[in-house]
Amino acid sequence: MLRLLVFASLLLFCGSPRLSADEETPGRLTLDRIYNSDDFSERSYQCQWLPHGSAPAAYCRLETDKDTGGKAIVRYDAESGARDVLVSAKDLSPPGQPKPLAVESFQWSSDLARLLIYTNSKKVWRRNTRGDYWVFDRGSGQLRKLGGDASPSSLMFAKFSPRGHHVGYVRDGNLFVEDLTDGSIKQLTARPTDRIINGTSDWVYEEEFGLRDGFRWSPDGRSIAFWQFDTSSVQDFTLINNTDGLYPTTKRFAYPKVGTRNSSVRIGVADVESGETRWTPIIGDPEDSYIPRIQWIERTGELIVREMNRYQNTEQIHLLNFDTDTHRLLHTEQDEAWIDLQDELYFSDDAETFYYLSDADGWRHLRGLSVFGDQTWEPMKEAAYDVIEITSIIPSTEGTGEIYFIASPDSAVDRYLYRINPETKRPERVTPANTPGTHTYDVSSDGQFAVHRHSNANQPTTVALVSLPDHKVIRDLEDNAELHETVAKLDRAETEFMRIDIGDTVLDAWCMKPPTMDPDKKYPLIVHVYGEPAGSTVINRWGGKRGLWHSLLNQLGYVVVSIDNRGTKAPRGRDFRKSVYRQIGTLGPDDQAAAVKQLLQDRPYLDPERVGVWGWSGGGSSSLHAIFRYPNLYHTAVSIAPVANQRYYDTIYQERYMGLPDENVEGFRNGSPIHFANQLEGELLLIHGTADDNVHYQATELLIDELVAQNKMFEMFVYPNRTHSISERENTGRHLMTMVTQFFKRKLPPGPR
Repeated sequence: MLRLLVFASLLLFCGSPRLSADEETPGRLTLDRIYNSDDFSERSYQCQWLPHGSAPAAYCRLETDKDTGGKAIVRYDAESGARDVLVSAKDLSPPGQPKPLAVESFQWSSDLARLLIYTNSKKVWRRNTRGDYWVFDRGSGQLRKLGGDASPSSLMFAKFSPRGHHVGYVRDGNLFVEDLTDGSIKQLTARPTDRIINGTSDWVYEEEFGLRDGFRWSPDGRSIAFWQFDTSSVQDFTLINNTDGLYPTTKRFAYPKVGTRNSSVRIGVADVESGETRWTPIIGDPEDSYIPRIQWIERTGELIVREMNRYQNTEQIHLLNFDTDTHRLLHTEQDEAWIDLQDELYFSDDAETFYYLSDADGWRHLRGLSVFGDQTWEPMKEAAYDVIEITSIIPSTEGTGEIYFIASPDSAVDRYLYRINPETKRPERVTPANTPGTHTYDVSSDGQFAVHRHSNANQPTTVALVSLPDHKVIRDLEDNAELHETVAKLDRAETEFMRIDIGDTVLDAWCMKPPTMDPDKKYPLIVHVYGEPAGSTVINRWGGKRGLWHSLLNQLGYVVVSIDNRGTKAPRGRDFRKSVYRQIGTLGPDDQAAAVKQLLQDRPYLDPERVGVWGWSGGGSSSLHAIFRYPNLYHTAVSIAPVANQRYYDTIYQERYMGLPDENVEGFRNGSPIHFANQLEGELLLIHGTADDNVHYQATELLIDELVAQNKMFEMFVYPNRTHSISERENTGRHLMTMVTQFFKRKLPPGPR
């Protein structure tokens, strides 16, 4: 469920492109303007920093070649902005083909002598991770396709060896290495059955740990460490496709539901020369523990293996040395609830200290831990705020180097850049003052520059190159001037951020009001909710088409509010985030209801007889809880792709926050909205896609069955062969949001009364 909020955002960006109609009133929003025009298209600026050591600091990006229509790889000097074409579009034109390759992404060898091109990709669950790879040799000018006789779009996660002489990739569940000198291909694994997966992950690791690329080159290029999954003991789930043929077809995949068996996972280290694989020591039960991350230590060539128990409340960090054949436990982290997985460990230049995010003191703080286990460096001991994420750690031969991270000490809704000052060893803010909103940074490998992106709830994204740590703007990269001008013409009020005291705690929220309001009238309220630990809705950033749709609701006469209850991913300390342990679906909806009641009391312009709620995935579940459990408060609900019964969701997500079902029977029951369907009194619109591999339509069918049994009337719409994002096929996104808008207009009449 890591991508639940992302799915909702993706859908709200869907729609067939159409030029804006001249007759549209600039100040008014329509569904067509939002979902079927280019009026609100936000331009991005995509680039990647060249490897450390390619002085001076520079980045490169794809740019369209006017003559061929293809993409060239262009280098920009960070300080001067000098432009240089490193690889032209003509260079990327295969012999005998009329057009250059349609480059989707690229990566350089460490010496910049070779370029690896990714193209012709196909979607695997969420992302396009299977495709074709080509290598361009800048010295010889040769362009050639990798994979030998492999079928089109069949290679995954190709990457150069450290010296750039080989490329490793996954094909059909096996790991291969291709020699770029003589073109020979060596197969390193041979799976006996398709229930074995090498070099990539099973469904649940991909969804909940974000693990897709499942192999890592050793620093010397002689070995590859990789994950192997045995899904034999995992039961299959079946999706039915009724739309693409005269007869239905099915798709089966291993999906571990709560309380059932997981894949057996182990880590192998393959010798590239001999092809032999050594298996790392089995640390825990391969089915009842997880190995969400591995990484090599660049300086020492040792392998880090990180293991979690099934409850995900204990993480052990193991160090394996294959030269000495030794295994050492570096660190054990424990929590009474769960541990938030840190994506990557960073090491000091001498590899004697690694940096770890821990909740142990009540806040998510950065700690420096010795690999020898005898000392801890705690630069944030006195800081009463969470580190939201580590942005970059630049190793140095002197001291700790440069450590940059995102935090927001004074407001949970903003995001700013901080650093650990190398001299004082204490955190300090880098982002300039008086710039509220969300700031993100892509820091250069030498730590001297960063691509800085900034937006807030009322202003679209701007992109600039800045120097660090002084944050001086070197030059603007994308100002989105046209979008800013279009947004400025809209008839809309600014988003208000506020705090709601519900007695037990104070919750962050935002409020979007109609552009003009009669102070003597009352207006209907629509609550946008998520409410689960995987995400947060109350963040001061540009909302894209979702935010514009909320503005459309404002223009229709609705007030729209969103609230972050306890247990959401808000940077407010361990207790706030983890108080929901074993209470998913109970504490969150209770907080939401208490906040709505307080709003109705504090704001007389809100109509207590017209309160609606909508949400997606976890938010769909929260919407069901709202309309079922609080029938006197909420009158209308739209629930999209909800988890109607937690027992039907996957092991990693649900057990992380709820424990095992046999040990938390009441928690699972009370947290599943299906058990309160008999209390429905208001108006409900239920929406789901039948090809949802994540939150299965199966549980929605069970909810429908229960509502029928209870003689509860409701509306529903099923999108055939659509996934969790409900974005596939022509016009789907626009159709869905039109239906939701019309439902609210019919069942929760807009405007003042």
